[in-house]
Amino acid sequence: MEWSLSENTKNLLIALGITVAGFLIGLILETLIFRRLKKIASKTKWRFDDVASEALRGMAIFIGTLIGLRIALPYLPVSQGVTDILTKLILAFALLAVTVVAARFLRGVVSYYAGTAIPATTSIFRSLINILVMVIGLLVICQTLGINITPVITALGIGGLAVALALQDTLANLFAGLHILAVKQINQGDYIRLESGEEGYITDIGWRNTTIRMLQNNLVVIPNTKIASSIVTNFFLPEKEMSVLVQVGVSYASDLEKVERVTIEVAKAVMTDMSGGVTEFDPFIRYHTFDDSSINFSVILRGKEFVDQYLIKHEFIKRLHKRYHEEGIEIPFPIRTVHLMQGES
Repeated sequence: MEWSLSENTKNLLIALGITVAGFLIGLILETLIFRRLKKIASKTKWRFDDVASEALRGMAIFIGTLIGLRIALPYLPVSQGVTDILTKLILAFALLAVTVVAARFLRGVVSYYAGTAIPATTSIFRSLINILVMVIGLLVICQTLGINITPVITALGIGGLAVALALQDTLANLFAGLHILAVKQINQGDYIRLESGEEGYITDIGWRNTTIRMLQNNLVVIPNTKIASSIVTNFFLPEKEMSVLVQVGVSYASDLEKVERVTIEVAKAVMTDMSGGVTEFDPFIRYHTFDDSSINFSVILRGKEFVDQYLIKHEFIKRLHKRYHEEGIEIPFPIRTVHLMQGES
C-alpha cells in the first residue's frame, strides 16, 4: 500500500523546516561569529564595541527564528487574514528585539561615561533607561500594528497627572535620588555617615531608596528624601585617604623629646608594614594638654580609606605599648596628689 502525505502536511513540514533552519542559522551566528567578535572586542581599547557586542548578546538566535517564521508563512495552511496577523506579530517581535538591543546599548553607553559624568551603575538610571526605551518601543510597535496611539498618549498625560498627585512621596524620593546623583557629592561605593548615626558603604541609589551596607554586614535602607535633607559626612571625598588620630598620655617625668622620637619611629614602622597605611606620609605628634596625671598628645597617622584606621590603631597601640616598656617611658594610671596641711595646735 503506497503511503503519501497530503499537500497541507507537506507545506506544514516545509514551514517547520524553514523555521528550524532559521533557528539553526541564528545559533551558528551566535556561537561562531558573535562570540568570536566579543572576544576580539574585549582586546581592543575602544569601549563601544564591547557595549555593542553585549547589547546583541542572544539576539542572533531570536532574529534568525523570526526570519525563518516570516519566510515560512506562505507555506502555512492558513487563510490570508491569519497570515497578515502573523506577519504583523513577527514584525512586532522584531521591533521588540530592536528595543531591547537599544536599551542595552544605551545602558552600556551611559555606564561608560559613569566615571566622568554620572554614576550610571546605580539602579535608578538602569530603571529610567529601561522604562523610557521600552515605552518608546511599545508606542512604535502599536503604531506599526495599526493601533492609533493618539488616545493612548492623551490617556497617559491625564493618567500621569493623577498618578503624580497620588504618588507625591514616591516622586519626591525619585527626584531626590536624581538630585543626589547630579551633584555628585554622594556616589555609589562611598563610605558615608548620616547625622542620625547610620554609616557604611553605599551599595545602590535606587528610584526610591538608598541602600547602605554597614560594617556589621547589615543593610540600611533609607528614603532618598531623608538623605537629601540630612547632614552627611562622606569619607571618600575629596579623597579616600584620611588622617588617623590616636590619643596618648605619658608621665610628667618623661623626656618629651625622647617620647616624640620613639613615638614617631613606631608610627613610621606601622605606616610601612600595614597594607592600609600610606607609606609616603610622615607621621607626627602634637602635645596639647597638661592633664591631671599625664601630658597628653595626639599621634597623626594616615590610612588609605576609612576602614583602614581600625587595623592601624590596633597595631600602633600594641607596638607603642611594647616600645614604651622597653624605653622606660611610663603611661601613668589616673592619679591625684593630695597635700594635707597640719594646722597649729
